[in-house]
Amino acid sequence: MRHARADDLVPIEPLLADIRRRPELTERSAGTFYKKSQAFLHFHEDPAGLFADIRLTPGGSFTRMRVSTKAEQRAFMAAVEKALAG
Repeated sequence: MRHARADDLVPIEPLLADIRRRPELTERSAGTFYKKSQAFLHFHEDPAGLFADIRLTPGGSFTRMRVSTKAEQRAFMAAVEKALAG
């Protein structure tokens, strides 16, 4: 599993657009987001699909979530919203 490159992220562009609308997050490179000065989420490409590593709690470790399908993306965005609210 490797970090996703910009061309790997094209299939999830609508998801990325939604993430980019979050004022709490800064995109430092394609698909790599920070909350304040801490890494918050980034993406990986794998033959099994696209995955996001997200920090669900401040200072916590990353949790990996698959984001290849619309249902997975909805569950992921719910996790993003919960993490940003907490």
